[in-house]
Amino acid sequence: MNSTLRLYDSNPANPQRNAALWCVALLFALATFALGCDLMAADWPQWRGPLRDGHAADQSLSSSWEKRSPALKWESESAGVGYSSMSVVDGRMYTMGADEQDCYVICLDSHNGRLIWKTRVARAGTGSDYSRGWGVGPRSTPTIEGNQAFVLSDVGVVAALNRENGELQWKVDLVADHGGSIPKWGYSESVLIDGQRVVVTAGGEKFMVALNRETGELVWNSEGVDAKAHYASTMKGSFDGTDYYVTAAEIGVVGFDCETGEELFENTVTGNGTATIPTPLLIGDDRIYHTSAYGAGNALLQLSRLDGKILADAVYHESRKSMENHHGGVVLVDGTIYGFTRANGGMWMAQDLMSGETLWQEKIRGNKSGSIAYADGRLYCYNDGDGSVILVEPSRQEWKPLGQIRLPRETEIPRDRGAIWAHPVIADQTLFLRDQDLIFAFDIAG
Repeated sequence: MNSTLRLYDSNPANPQRNAALWCVALLFALATFALGCDLMAADWPQWRGPLRDGHAADQSLSSSWEKRSPALKWESESAGVGYSSMSVVDGRMYTMGADEQDCYVICLDSHNGRLIWKTRVARAGTGSDYSRGWGVGPRSTPTIEGNQAFVLSDVGVVAALNRENGELQWKVDLVADHGGSIPKWGYSESVLIDGQRVVVTAGGEKFMVALNRETGELVWNSEGVDAKAHYASTMKGSFDGTDYYVTAAEIGVVGFDCETGEELFENTVTGNGTATIPTPLLIGDDRIYHTSAYGAGNALLQLSRLDGKILADAVYHESRKSMENHHGGVVLVDGTIYGFTRANGGMWMAQDLMSGETLWQEKIRGNKSGSIAYADGRLYCYNDGDGSVILVEPSRQEWKPLGQIRLPRETEIPRDRGAIWAHPVIADQTLFLRDQDLIFAFDIAG
């Protein structure tokens, strides 16, 4: 036995020393457990973080990059084509990619980028499936829950895998099995796991479906909506004793009863006929903020109940020179919405949540859009044109940059008319960035 691990004194005449040593051992074990809990709490287990709102788990991070830029920890070329972002759990990273034949899920060691496993889940999408002029490959981020990983391919295959070894447990085709139709630019939603339900938007008469997480069998399909699936991901909320799932599409924001799939409410103002992409933000128990591009703008919706029905009325709807978010999402920090608007040629901006007032806008030339995340009091603004990430202090008064980094290199895979659209991920004091086949990990510890 290693002497450094031996705490027990075999001399029975020294019980006081033994008691002291056992106390030291107990304190060490408790400290180790607490450290393990902290590390686990720093995970990013699904699309847009632990709560799907763009906020990272609590962790100690550098507050400025002006004097010392984050160091590159590792890089990988194994991700394949696609715009999928990453999930990070227990020291492992999960993402999706494709080659000319197959769509697959890959698992990397998040500390060094080493490939752990790679599993095929579907065929690769083709030009007959959806328009590939903006790039090819999967768009969804794996959802990690318990010992399983759940994914959605660009052609509509939902799959569950053992997250430890990548073994495929089941898969379901939303088109063949549930009458869905592939959106114009491919399925892009990151599935929601709620208890034993896998919730995903198929489109069509069975607009939203809930599947059994152990078998993939249909639990229910939504009722009351027949519409095309777009590109937003579902959120779970609760209002006045009723749990609901809410998403967005061309029809706008729409909510369904978690237990039955019955439509509960709908508001059309932030839907658009081209591509409704951003995930709705749930504000408290009774409000929803949503934004999308192509002229839709943004709105704060107020939930209320009238004659037993839930209403979702717009407190405001701003559609000119305001937040018109394309793909990169928004975050809410201390009553302020931050994100990238396509209005005015494309700018980062801040907006007052309650009034809808634009507080400031900042142009970063060479970028038409950008994705955002929030962690440890800072905004991480990832520009889709030049591959830069700007660290920004949240402020209602002005744009306050605190340094920036750029991708060490960009992919050689043609993006066609697409750009750098995989969202940034912050986990374990590390910033993870993806550009198609390339993944980079930067040390951002404080």
